[in-house]
Amino acid sequence: MRNEPLDTALPAGVDPRQYARTLAQTYEAALAGRTPPAHPRSVIVESWRRLRRQGLDPDRGADRARLPRGELERRRAHSDLGGDVLATLRNGLLNVAEDAGHMMVIVDADGWVLWRGGSTAVRRRADNLGFVEGANWTEDTVGTNAIGTSLVQDQAVQVHSAEHYVRAHHPWTCAAAPVRDTRDGRLLGAIDVSGPAATVHPTTLALVNAVARLAEAHLREVRRSELDRLRAVAAPVLAKLKEPAVIADPNGWVAASSGLPPVDRLQLPDDPAAQRMWLPTLGHCSLEPVPGGVLLRQRGEEEAVSPARLVLDLRQPHRPTLTVHRDTCAWTHHLTGRHADLLSALARHRAGLSAAELADDLFGDRSRTVTVRAEISRLRKRLGELLDHRRPYRFREELEVVVDR
Repeated sequence: MRNEPLDTALPAGVDPRQYARTLAQTYEAALAGRTPPAHPRSVIVESWRRLRRQGLDPDRGADRARLPRGELERRRAHSDLGGDVLATLRNGLLNVAEDAGHMMVIVDADGWVLWRGGSTAVRRRADNLGFVEGANWTEDTVGTNAIGTSLVQDQAVQVHSAEHYVRAHHPWTCAAAPVRDTRDGRLLGAIDVSGPAATVHPTTLALVNAVARLAEAHLREVRRSELDRLRAVAAPVLAKLKEPAVIADPNGWVAASSGLPPVDRLQLPDDPAAQRMWLPTLGHCSLEPVPGGVLLRQRGEEEAVSPARLVLDLRQPHRPTLTVHRDTCAWTHHLTGRHADLLSALARHRAGLSAAELADDLFGDRSRTVTVRAEISRLRKRLGELLDHRRPYRFREELEVVVDR
């Protein structure tokens, strides 16, 4: 989804004040069930639908807890967005945000605000809104906003004025982009630039997205160095073995292999103490720890593998997962919001759905089949052994599928 053109909140050449008035009229009509004078962007419509189903109060949002200082410091210390990555983010955005009368915000994957910086005056206004370090800024807490909506949609998002679901946020404009771990696709958090609605600029979203990708590039270089160090360990170990084997880092990225076709990554089980298991790529294998990673040796076939039990966990809307349970192992896939919606629809309709039916279920628009097919293609690359290769789209019949909401 990140390769799609950025959908800015403010069309080029439009007067921001007039546009804000139109958005306000559209917002009030939409919440009252009347025909709006203009059509909101699809990302906003989808967000409003989620929040209306949830029953979020548009006047005050949800009750907001604030992290104790000790828990905030713990999350900062364990965040992959700290250290050198934090310096990269600040170098890319902080001065620009301050000069524009905005503030820069960094949240973790759960939407907790870890760091703020930028204009002192704007930070004071944010204090009055509760937009402070230690606050939670997810959609289900504060409604449609760039941070929370970007975490759900897994894409850069700009939200302006009355596009916010909670009325108290209408005087604000914000642009945010998610940051993911390049090793396993795990969501690390998001970066955001926020300020008064009158200061909205259409290029802000592109800037925030570019800095997020810069942070990911920095992480990629760090992970590549770690994998290079593991290769130095792997070479002498593999040289002593007779059977096919692989050495991978804890996230499954392969440092080196012997006697096996090349593969970039293995989906390792969740249980770090497992000693014998079945993996989709290798079949039956044994697992042994090595410094900085794990050694997997391919073994002969054992008893037939039992059908998998799949648990689609939607209890945290901004962090959906799919866990695959087998008798010998279990592993968890972190999902984007779009992929979670697709799998949820397939779980409800075990007989299968066509591309048009999925488009209608997800977007209320049967014509968006190209988007559906592209997302199914991405899912097959990660979960190919779980999805039936025939049409309509569906899970394999022998699988047990459970949805936790």
